[in-house]
Order: sequence, then C-alpha cells, then structure tokens
Amino acid sequence: MPSTLTQNVRKTVLENGLIVLTKEVHTAPVVTVQVWYKIGSRNEERGVNGIAHQLEHMMFKGTKNRPIQFGRLFSALGSDSNAFTSYDQTAYYGTVERSKLKALLVLEADRMQNSQIELEQLASEKRVVISELQGYENSPEYRLNRAVMQAMFPNHAYGLPVGGMKADVEKFELEQVEKYYRNFYTPENAVLVIVGDFQTANTLEMVKEVFGELANRALEEAGSRGEESSPLPPAPCPSAFSSSFPLPTPVILREPGVGRLLQAVYPLPDVNQPDVPALDVMDYILTEGRNSRLYQALVESGLAREVTASVTSLREFGWYEVFVTAASKQDLKKIDSVLSSTIANVAKKGVTLEEVERAKTQLTADVILSNRDITSQGMQLGHDETTADDYRYTDRYLAAVGLVKPTDVIAVINKYLRQEARTVGFFEPTQKQTTEVGHKPDLTQTTENFSAVAPVLVTEVAKYLPTEDLVTDALLAVVGISEAVASPRASAFRREDSAQILPQQFQFYNGLRLLLLSDRSTPTVTLSGYIQAGTEFDSDEQAGLAAFVAENLLSGTKTKNALTIAKILAERGASLNFQAYPEGVQIEGDSLAPDLPILIEILADVLKNSTFPAKELELHRQQTLTDLQIELDEPSEVARKIFVQSIYPQKHPLHTFPTEKSLQRIKRQDVTDFKAKHYRPDTTVLALVGDFQLESVRSLIESKFSDWQVSDQLPTLKYPTVSLPEKIVSVNRVLAGKTQAVTYMGHTTINRYDPRFYAVLVLNQILGGDTLSSRLGTEVRDRQGLSYGIYSYFLVGKNAGTFLIEMQTSPEDSIKAIASTRQILQQIHQQGVTALEVETAKRTLIGNYNVSLASPDELTDTILMNEVYGLDKTELYSLTDKIQQVTLEEVNQAARELVHPDKIVVTTAGSVVLAKQSIK
Repeated sequence: MPSTLTQNVRKTVLENGLIVLTKEVHTAPVVTVQVWYKIGSRNEERGVNGIAHQLEHMMFKGTKNRPIQFGRLFSALGSDSNAFTSYDQTAYYGTVERSKLKALLVLEADRMQNSQIELEQLASEKRVVISELQGYENSPEYRLNRAVMQAMFPNHAYGLPVGGMKADVEKFELEQVEKYYRNFYTPENAVLVIVGDFQTANTLEMVKEVFGELANRALEEAGSRGEESSPLPPAPCPSAFSSSFPLPTPVILREPGVGRLLQAVYPLPDVNQPDVPALDVMDYILTEGRNSRLYQALVESGLAREVTASVTSLREFGWYEVFVTAASKQDLKKIDSVLSSTIANVAKKGVTLEEVERAKTQLTADVILSNRDITSQGMQLGHDETTADDYRYTDRYLAAVGLVKPTDVIAVINKYLRQEARTVGFFEPTQKQTTEVGHKPDLTQTTENFSAVAPVLVTEVAKYLPTEDLVTDALLAVVGISEAVASPRASAFRREDSAQILPQQFQFYNGLRLLLLSDRSTPTVTLSGYIQAGTEFDSDEQAGLAAFVAENLLSGTKTKNALTIAKILAERGASLNFQAYPEGVQIEGDSLAPDLPILIEILADVLKNSTFPAKELELHRQQTLTDLQIELDEPSEVARKIFVQSIYPQKHPLHTFPTEKSLQRIKRQDVTDFKAKHYRPDTTVLALVGDFQLESVRSLIESKFSDWQVSDQLPTLKYPTVSLPEKIVSVNRVLAGKTQAVTYMGHTTINRYDPRFYAVLVLNQILGGDTLSSRLGTEVRDRQGLSYGIYSYFLVGKNAGTFLIEMQTSPEDSIKAIASTRQILQQIHQQGVTALEVETAKRTLIGNYNVSLASPDELTDTILMNEVYGLDKTELYSLTDKIQQVTLEEVNQAARELVHPDKIVVTTAGSVVLAKQSIK
C-alpha cells in the first residue's frame, strides 16, 4: 500500500532561509506546530557533550518579551507540547485546537530570536539535566550502550551520549550556551512544520508575518567579521570506516546490576545511501517477531530473554545494533557465538522470498500505522527534512523497500555485518540487587518531561499570551481583562468544530459488547478490548497467574501453533497484544484496513481456543523469572511496589505482586482453569475505530464470536474498605550502583464513580499534572531544580483509587524535594487554590482532551473505557462540558477531603541518602 505521507505537502522557503512545510489534514479540528533545528549532539565535541540538550532545556525559560516559563503559556493554550534532542536535530512541538495556530507560531518565533539565558536559571537547569542523566545511569542498558558507542566511534560525536556527560554539564558556562543559541537557533538552520486543519494560503501569510522579519543572526555576525556563514562545523570521519578497526575483544562492564546483557554494533552508511532499505528489511528478517532468525536462535532456544535490534540512519553515517538480554544463568560468550553463527549462516544459505516479502509488508505497515495522527505526520516530515534534506524521503524509501530482493539482503549482510567491523560489549553484573521495571531507554534521543499544566501566576500568563488567542471568557472575567482585547476566536473549543459522531453500540446474545466508529482518514483500523480477568483475581500463592494467561493466549490454539499465529499477523503487518492490569486484561491491535478480517479471526481463535502448550508455558515462566530479577534492579519499580503494598493491606486485591515462589507454583492446569473461569463474552468489550463499513464489521464479529458461550456464574470480587495511615509512613530501599532516587508518595482515594471525579481532574492539573507549570513543577523542578520530573496522579478505577506523586531526584536532593512537596500539599489542603488556577486548568484539560481525540489510539481507548465503566456513550464529548462546569468551591472541597499531607506513605528507592532519616 503506497504511503500518502507527503500528499498535499507544500515546501516554502522564506527570504531569511526558514524552511516551511505545510500539510492540510482536515480529519479533526486540531493542528501541530513543530520547529526543528539542525543541531544535535553531532555538533558537539568532548568537553561540551550535552550542550545541545542543555540548550533545549533553557529554551523553556522565557524570552526578552516573555520572561516566563513557556510551559505555562503552552498550558494556557491547551497545547500538548514537548521537545527532544537527538544526534542530528533538536525539535520543539505542540498540538492544539486549530484556533490556537497563530499563538503557537508567535511563541516559537519569539524563542527562536529572543530567548534569555540567565546565569541563575542555567545553574538550576543544570541540576535538572544532571538529575535526568542520573536516571539514565540507573539503567545497565544505557551504561553498556555508552561504553560500546564510545569504543566504536572514539573520534566522532556520534559516539557520545545524546543527553551529555555529567562532568561536562557541570562545567557549562553561560557564554558557551549563549554561543550555541546564537549560532544554531536561526531561521536558515530551522524547519517549521505545520500539519492539520488549516488553509495553506492564509497560514503561509501568517508564517511570513510572524517569522519573516526574524534575522539570520549567523549570517549577520559572519558578515560583520567578513566571513561566510557556516553554522554546522564539519565532523571528522569515524574510525569505524578507517583501515584500523575498533577493539577486537569485547568491551566488558562489571558493575552492580541484575541480568547479563550483550550489545553488538556494526557501522553503516548515511541515511541517503541506497543500501538503507535493504538493511531495514534485513533487520526485520533477523529480529522482528517470533519467526525471525535471531529470535528463533536465541529466545526460543532458552539462551536469551529478549533480542532487539535497530538500524540507525543519520546524516553522516549510521549503525546496526543488536541488543540481547540473557536468560538466567546463560553465558554471554555462548550467546555471542550463537549470534555470530546465526548471522553467518543466513549469509551462507540465504533468505527466502517469503521472508523478504513478509518483512517488506511489516515494514511498510509499520510506517503507515505510525503516521495516523497529525503529530506523528509532522514528526516524520521534520525528521526527513533535517536528517535526509528531503521531506519526501520516506515516500522514496518505501518505494525502494518494495524493490528489495533476497539477493539484496544477503549483499548487505556480507557488506556490513562483518565480525572485524563490529564492536561488542558485555554487561556482567557484579552482585544481585533489587531494581525497578521500566521502559528501556531510547538511546537515540532524549525524552523530555515538557508537557504543560496549570500555572500558579495566572495573571502573568494572561499578560504574556499572544493577544490573538488570549483565554476563555471565564478566565478573562476573573483576570479582569476587557473582552475587547481578546480575539473572537478566543473562546474554548466550539462544539460545532467537531462532528461529534458517537460510536455505534451493539450487544450480542452471549453478552459481548461492541463499539464501532468509522474513520476514513487513514487506511487503518485500531482495536482496543477489555476482559474482566485482571490481576485482582490472583491469590498470594499464585501471584502472576492472570498475567500468565494473558501473555500466553498467542502461544497456540487448537488449529495453530505460536509460530503460525505470529506468521499470519506478520505477513500482514498487523499486531495483537494482551496485557493484564489489576482490573482487567487490555487487548490492543491494529492493522491495515483490508486485513481487519484476519485480525478479528486471530483474536476470536485465541480467546476461544487457546491451548497453552506446556513447552510454551515453561519458556514463558523462565522469561518471567528473568524479568522479575531485572525488575528488582529498577528504582521506580521497587518504589512503586513498596508504595502499593504499604497503602493496600494484605489480602487486598491490589496488594499482590508476583514472586519467584508464586511463579514457580503456577501449573498448566491452573492456567487453563483461570482462562475457563474468567475469559467470558459477558465481561468482554471490543472497540474499533477505522476505515470500515459498520454493518460488515458487526456481522463479522458476530459470526466469529457467536459460539463463545457463558458457562458458570460471573466471578465476583469484593474490595475491602482501606483506611488512611494515622501518620506519615516512610520506607526507603537502597539499591547498589544507582545514581538517582525515585520517590512515590500518596494514599488511597476515590474511584471513577465518585461525584468529585471532575473536580479532582482540575485539582490534579493544578497540583502536578505536568512537570513544568503545575505547583509541584513550578517549585520543586523549575525554581529549586531538585527533580528532573515530578507529577501527581489520581488513578481511579471501578473499585478503588490511588493518589500518588512520583519524582526522580539526585540522592542528596531527596529530603529537600520531599519536604517541599509536602509543604505544597499542605498549602493546597489548607488554603485551596485560586479561581485563576481553576479556569486555566479547565482550559488546559479541555484543550488536551480535544487534541487527544484526534489520535486513533487514544480515541479508541477512551471509547472502550467509557463502556467498561458503564458511562453513557455521550461521555465522549460531554466530559469537556462537565469539566467546564467545575467550580472553585468544588475543587477546594476536593483538596480538603482528598489530599492528606499528614497521612501519606513515602517510599524511596535507589541511591538514597535518607535511608536512616525520618521525614517530619
């Protein structure tokens, strides 16, 4: 299926050199504005590693015209905003309701030209960046990758970590950061991307008005010195392409941790070289899915828990990295030998046409499915223009992928995956310890906590917002600004802006519920589902059983084994996954529109006919035991588990977590019994959004599920009432080898059906809905620089709810950060919030929610969970009305009744300075 990514894209270059890419997409009344600068860690050298990342942080600190944290301004606009630094670029992006387009353009133009970088703010933000780096350092994967990349590319900035090195960050001077800003944040070094619901001609006039007068600073300064402008310094060639190759022996890290790791890196050409499409097809054949060559050789054999790989293609060159997590007690040298022999065997014996065609289909489908929302479409355009110098790159790339032949795959293996060219690293843990489960770090770019929430000084926010789009009428009234100042477009998201097409609901004879919403904007379908078979039904003796069932549904049915199921899905580029959560099992799937019948057929087969082969269950048990060991080495997971088990007593459905003993007790009969008892159509909900005919899909699902019958009575579960602790409970866990501490603090709270729910949404937005401009973010992160990320949550379910605050800190900052957080909780509990904060928070929540409905994944999940909670289907659109109706009095009542700063549990794990100190 051809890509339509660049359809209707228009490229315009302003006189000052700014490249503007515009693409009209009228499927939802939202727009994304992104500014991509051609500066990344590639433009650094030893001694200043991380300066591009540091500058990215500083770009939120305000400008000469707007000396205010920009996160607060984005919050007031209801913008879903963030930023990241990568090897070749730094990008800033925001997605808003279409009426806020000009406001975002004005703010981005302002900080392109007028950012203020002050000494005090730099010192504070350096602490934040160091906290971020310490979080990365907690990960053995990150430390191994850093060592391998430095060995592979010792003379090139690609060998340095994108986020920087702590020793370099500590030494950054104000003049250095300012120089990078002057040299690189200029129109001719930037790409402005606008995708969404707008008219191109009018928008280009707006862009010229806002950006057209910005000066090319680098050209002006070079002209004053009589030089040509050259903001991008040439980089030396990497040693990996010289005649002398990197270390012939492995890089070995022997450090505290749990789990053995292997990483192998092979140098590759730059993004525009013709071998790149064949290299990506090769990667899919080697590592994508259960049928892939390395998965079969390493994971199915029991040598490894996981094998992942990726092709990185950049401006100057690239690399192919393979990452292996060893199974328990397996030797890395043996794993490396099998890895190398498998690749050599593929090169010798070749690959089949079937493998190549399957990989090409998967790759093409992944690109299409990853570009369903406008933010992602803008990201692809910005990446292609800044990395490959051509926004049409992905279309050209997909066309080239379609031409790849088996001989091309073998050719690139022989050319690039040579033993003498690679660098390999081993991580050998020196001691057993506890850690957290977390996502593996993205080693190619930073992932910032830069979305926005309600600010404290709302009058300042109103003063500095672009006048084209000030605030809601309610906020104008509170602030006391004349409505004549505001644009007629300044009202909140209008109901007529959205078609507000509600999903069609169906319930079949066996009780299965189905919700369908047709969306022809992309040739794809998104599936979400829910079954009331969650971990709440686990016993202490067999904790982990519910997850065992969910994660093994795809391991075989009466007519298909695991490899056949994986092959059927892979041949169509479709995905289907099951994940157990406390109150239910979540189903997630997607496919191209023509392949929906296959996706539904596999879903029905595994739900009705799964057989749980003993061999597959045992392999999964060993993988889960390895995962459990790794989890005990991650501070955030350790802190989370201790926190949950401290607020929910034993025998409570939420108290139970898997242990080695409980996992060993699970037998195949237990799995089949649990499946028979809890997987039933009358507790199953399916929601689909995408390119389909409603009646044909309804008929298809009815035909596939009509013979799924209910047997026994519906299992029930009673949640006991949980009291708050009588005083502050503090629990600390020291983990060896960690550089950052993770803290959870909070207590039990309301469930989803409590009438205070909507007031709680507003309260949380003010307290800690984001890490830049909430009360917690403003004080603990932005002013004091004590935490890279601090958030609050009211996690509400059908039966229970949890209020918690999560933060990451340097060990020496933990005590102060916790004390400051408790002080803010006391202020809100005793004094409440202000009318200004309430109105701004409501605007932010409404804006962000409306933006979320433009994403197929988020829209489908929202439709699903509204049905699971038994809410009226109109909740999809009436939620914003209910938020708008929340009053100051209701928010302050919720603060008094639901925030208890003197009755909380505080758990900290990692490198903890306060292990023997009490919290007062």
